[in-house]
Amino acid sequence: MIKKVQLGLKSSSDEKQVESRLSHHPDVYEFYTSEKDFTTDGLNRLKEAILEVKMETKQIILHHPMTYQKEFLELVVPQKLFPETYYFLEKSTNNLLQIAFDLDTQVLIHGSYELKNKKMFDFYGNWEKANNHLFNELQRYSNLGKERIIFENSISPLFYFGDSNYDQQIFDANIQLAFDVSHSFIKFKGNNNILLESLRRLKDHIVHYHLVDSMGEIHDSLPLGQGKIDWLSVYSLLNTKATSIYEIDLVDMKNPLEQLQSHQYILDLLYNFNVKTSDVKSSC
Repeated sequence: MIKKVQLGLKSSSDEKQVESRLSHHPDVYEFYTSEKDFTTDGLNRLKEAILEVKMETKQIILHHPMTYQKEFLELVVPQKLFPETYYFLEKSTNNLLQIAFDLDTQVLIHGSYELKNKKMFDFYGNWEKANNHLFNELQRYSNLGKERIIFENSISPLFYFGDSNYDQQIFDANIQLAFDVSHSFIKFKGNNNILLESLRRLKDHIVHYHLVDSMGEIHDSLPLGQGKIDWLSVYSLLNTKATSIYEIDLVDMKNPLEQLQSHQYILDLLYNFNVKTSDVKSSC
């Protein structure tokens, strides 16, 4: 088991959101960004928020925006078909990496999302060609970002975690990984065994985790303990050198209640496990 349970919180650069998180003294902080953050004013506000958070913790991750003009920012986006989306993907990644190098943070990019726009996938003709292009992009960005960049798993046909052969291909790419536990769980229809095996296989390259529960059917982003994920087994397999945050849907974005409840759930789960283990040992 991990000796210290990290409190990892997430917010935008909004001043009130940041204030609400910092009042709980997080060990790890993740900023989610959107296209509005990539104006001059938006980037300055983000930098100011990072500097404020750095007074509390130096473990900071910048989550690349999910969409641009309502289009998911897939790494396989064809420049030929979607020039504006491609340009924003490049620009926003470079902006965040510059901040990461300047302010000693990391940047998280999705290897894929859900490939909702069929044109993006069809452009390549088949899965092999799309996957080859994706891995070329992963390597290009990895070379650019070095230790500052990490890649998160999807629930799409590309860059998902859970298949043994595909996990091996991802492992062999020797890139830094962010493991969203719910994404793997959803991808394989709520199969805890597949999730745990993937956590074990990819462990050495995982530097960040998104801890979030799910029923294993849709992207539901539940607080820990409200879904079907086996959290005690999951926690035993986490890389102790990695960071983690609770990526939970909030009722009120200015109140991280559901993130804090998830943290308490883990604390209680591990405490009860340790108590039971101690009772068993003392009775032997």
